[in-house]
Amino acid sequence: MTTILAIDQGTSSTKAVVHDEEDGVVAVAEEPLRPDHLSGGRVEQDADAVLRSVLVAGRRAVTEAGRAVDAVAVANQGETVLAWDPRTGRPLTRALVWQDGRAAGICAELAEHREKVAHRTGLVLDPYFSAPKMAWIRRELTTEGVVSTLDAWLLHHLTGEFVTDAATASRSLLTDLDTAGWDEEMLGLFGLGDERLPRLVDNDAIVGTTSAFGAEIPVGGLVVDQQAALLAEGCLEPGDTKCTYGTGAFLLANTGTAPVRSAQGLTASVAWRLRGRTTYCLDGQVYTAASAVRWLQELGLIGSAAELDAVAAEDSDGVLCVPAFAGLAAPWWRSDATASVVGMTLSTRREHLVLAVLQGIAAQVCELGRLVEEGLRPAPATPAPARARARAGAARPLRVDGGLTRSGALLQAQADLLQAPVEVYPFPHATALGAAALARLALRPERELADVLPPWQPQVVHRPRWEPERAAAFRSRWQAAARATLDLGAGA
Repeated sequence: MTTILAIDQGTSSTKAVVHDEEDGVVAVAEEPLRPDHLSGGRVEQDADAVLRSVLVAGRRAVTEAGRAVDAVAVANQGETVLAWDPRTGRPLTRALVWQDGRAAGICAELAEHREKVAHRTGLVLDPYFSAPKMAWIRRELTTEGVVSTLDAWLLHHLTGEFVTDAATASRSLLTDLDTAGWDEEMLGLFGLGDERLPRLVDNDAIVGTTSAFGAEIPVGGLVVDQQAALLAEGCLEPGDTKCTYGTGAFLLANTGTAPVRSAQGLTASVAWRLRGRTTYCLDGQVYTAASAVRWLQELGLIGSAAELDAVAAEDSDGVLCVPAFAGLAAPWWRSDATASVVGMTLSTRREHLVLAVLQGIAAQVCELGRLVEEGLRPAPATPAPARARARAGAARPLRVDGGLTRSGALLQAQADLLQAPVEVYPFPHATALGAAALARLALRPERELADVLPPWQPQVVHRPRWEPERAAAFRSRWQAAARATLDLGAGA
């Protein structure tokens, strides 16, 4: 039996979780972080503050656990990048967060290569991913040092190594989806062909050791955060799907050992690579989930996220929200999109607005779920209404985790619009537990994946209350509002 310190380094906080196979979670420490949202779609973080949060949270958790830790696992936020000096470890730039849109111009310059990029990498040519931001740093800020995702910099400070894992690298636009290795043509396309690149490792690899949290212990079980949650929630078979509601909302579906390229704007990437064997996933992103709730709080409509269910109306009274506060990701990929609220009258109250925001988040997730299903299961040759009814009746459950799953109003809206059961993961630290499982595989390679995952049953299951016709009508109205938002952005 092993005890793992799992670091979940996210956008708005760093969590450190000590998990013991016999006793479960024995300690948790969290350090808050607040990215700087600047004009022009820029979102930055102080990299040194991120490192401090990792060290402080990790040390507090180990102290609180009061027991020896066998290894450190690290889950990271994926597409956040910076330039840094590999000799000293000193940051040369601030970290450009995954939400940052300043590299849109670089993507526009490469628009003619969009189809090639999508086929080779499985991703969409968009500033959300790492490579455009890396190219922007090289063009606009510095040519010194190395430019990499944030995880490689953190791991350098912990171990002295320059490494990243296969899942994180697959989110960069710089790897070949089929081989899960660096792609020389893509590197050249983004002007990064001469860059020093981190060593690519499997997600169950031991990459070094660290004494940052006490005694010298191995570091292994590296993974991007959303794939860690997919693993923790037991999505081990093709078609198994989860959604994490954090700063944004992220829906991922296991597609098995062969990549499934989406023609509808979803992205395909590595879920995990274990013992040299790759498992893939399809995923879609909602840029603003908890950040949209924070907007409600800053306007004074709620005191905190804990008040959502107490304030939200039973019915939105016709109010619709497209919460594109940081643009729209899959399947639209419009960083210029802005949020909109429509259908208000003089009778509209704050409770209608609160529910409309929650329904807007759920509606975006529904669009992603619909596209995942279409990508995984070819449509049968039956008329559309019957096909829709068949999908509704046989829909797989959606497994969910993240801070916003404390809102029953959000999850009921999700079940109603998706027309499928929504199963709430019972532990609040899915990302950390997924990373911890990978670290256990790294320490004990003879063990099987399913054996190192903590068993679980849903904390609660939200089932659809709406009839399919009502859900379809709402989604049609919401889609029209989203199209109007996109048209307004195009005309601005």
